[in-house]
Amino acid sequence: MSTHSSLKDAFSSYADHLNALNEKRERIVKASRDVTMNSKKVIFQVHRISKANREEVLEKAEKDLAAVRDQHISRLVKELQGTDFWKLRRAYSPGVQEYVEAATFFKFCQTGTLLNLDEINASLLSLSDPSLEPLQINLLDYLLGLADLTGELMRLAIGRISDGEVEYSERICQFVRDIYRELTLLVPLMDDGSDMKTKMDTMLQSVVKIENACFSVRVRGSEYIPLLGSSDPSSFLVGVSDAEL
Repeated sequence: MSTHSSLKDAFSSYADHLNALNEKRERIVKASRDVTMNSKKVIFQVHRISKANREEVLEKAEKDLAAVRDQHISRLVKELQGTDFWKLRRAYSPGVQEYVEAATFFKFCQTGTLLNLDEINASLLSLSDPSLEPLQINLLDYLLGLADLTGELMRLAIGRISDGEVEYSERICQFVRDIYRELTLLVPLMDDGSDMKTKMDTMLQSVVKIENACFSVRVRGSEYIPLLGSSDPSSFLVGVSDAEL
């Protein structure tokens, strides 16, 4: 009876542990979804930027990004700090990637530079209990978010061309080229199961679209404005969906 009782107690303990882990995972998934949704709002806000409203848009975006960190990323930190958070990576990775995308997009539009992984992780330290191991964004999630950033920069570049900011679009083009070039050296060394190899194809498409748009503007000059939204096969915007504009 004692053996039977000890086995029953052991399996009861295992069941409690697994139930607690599943509940934790569900809370993390929900928090990750909230991070994703609110990070997208920051990206949409930054896309409103123009010469006339730059300071206003960036000020609002900075506040919104801080709110994502303080209200939603903090929930992930609370759940994951002090644990083997890498075991639950798939539960929170989508939200973290979207946050990286929003934070790097805002930083580029604000300063024209890339927000690196150390800077992002440093901004999260204040959310953690100093006595526990802090949640840190890992390199893979940072790179996946960076890959998605190039798509937003492509949309921004096309939008800036439509407003006549050709030089700014060319700076975006060079920035995206630099990211793509550096990642082409790194990605072949990564695990085949990584999503990065798929995202590299999409990234290349973004680079080509920006290059074609900038090239066409330089070659055709003032003709590019009437071509916006044109179905003319010679239009440099053929292949760019309305959503990307």
